[in-house]
Amino acid sequence: MRQSSEMRGLAAHFPFAGRIEAIFLRPARRAAVESVQSVEAVPGRGLLGDRFAERMRENESQRKREISLIQAEHLPVIAALCGRERIAPEQLRRNLLVSGINLLAMRSLFADTPLIWRIGDEVRIQITGPCDPCSRMEEELGPGGYNAMRGHGGMTARLLQGGVIRVGDGVVLDASDIR
Repeated sequence: MRQSSEMRGLAAHFPFAGRIEAIFLRPARRAAVESVQSVEAVPGRGLLGDRFAERMRENESQRKREISLIQAEHLPVIAALCGRERIAPEQLRRNLLVSGINLLAMRSLFADTPLIWRIGDEVRIQITGPCDPCSRMEEELGPGGYNAMRGHGGMTARLLQGGVIRVGDGVVLDASDIR
């Protein structure tokens, strides 16, 4: 019992807040990604202006992928694995570029204790799982791009409370939800 309690405490402790570095929307299938300074997040839909937000998400499986996040610190790793000096974050086609916090650790280790995250003052999310790369990464990053992204593709999240997300917003654990 003590070990479980210790692990729960460790899993809910983060040394720093994260930060939204960039916001990207995919307005249509295969269309160029658009960078924006702010966006409206709507539970059940996603980020307004993104093609996936055009319709309500009907079931729990669809709700788990309302937004996608990518770790800014992983960009140099992905570039190195592709044999490139640099890659642009919009090439990876994720919605939010986040720095300063380990996205993988933002997903709760315990099913009975979800970790709820605040982005800025309004938005609340729950990390739901990995955002695996798609075959499009071969086009964007070149041969081997798919495998370069494996393990570095970011995370998906469910929107629990909507509002505006802005570049520069903090990403912090909502301490009121920790049990």
